[in-house]
Amino acid sequence: MKLPGQEDKHFEQVVRAYSADLYRYAYWLCRERFLAEELVQEAFLRAWKGWRTLRDPAATKAWLFTIVRNEYARAFARKRIDIVDVDVYELDIADSRPTVAGVEGMLAALPLAYREPLALQVLGGFSCAEIAAMLHTTEGAVMTRLTRARQALRTHEAGREKQKGAR
Repeated sequence: MKLPGQEDKHFEQVVRAYSADLYRYAYWLCRERFLAEELVQEAFLRAWKGWRTLRDPAATKAWLFTIVRNEYARAFARKRIDIVDVDVYELDIADSRPTVAGVEGMLAALPLAYREPLALQVLGGFSCAEIAAMLHTTEGAVMTRLTRARQALRTHEAGREKQKGAR
């Protein structure tokens, strides 16, 4: 039996441990600072409400990432977002490495099915099994999507290098 206040302290430790990772993931999802902060706040609120129902404390991080993802889906469903058509392949040609905007553009050009597992692995540090559980798919499907995402990024970068060499 847990002592009163012990759950509160444990939840506070979880908030401190994962808030930065959750914010990075939320920001990656929405690309807007204030919305990302709001998503993380809402996720922690939902997590607090369901804290006593968490069965496996080892799955806390994956559970929180799933809540952030679901909160983003809810926020996206509630309001229509104005989409601005931007050339996502615009890179700094003078530099041999892509700019931050260029990397974001390359990632944005990936289909969501490839982009999301890649972000969960790179930003969240999740294993393929954890990503599969979060996305409700198989581990093999996650590995395939990760491989295809990396291949698409390599192909895009090779094309960029070829284009740069032609100039």
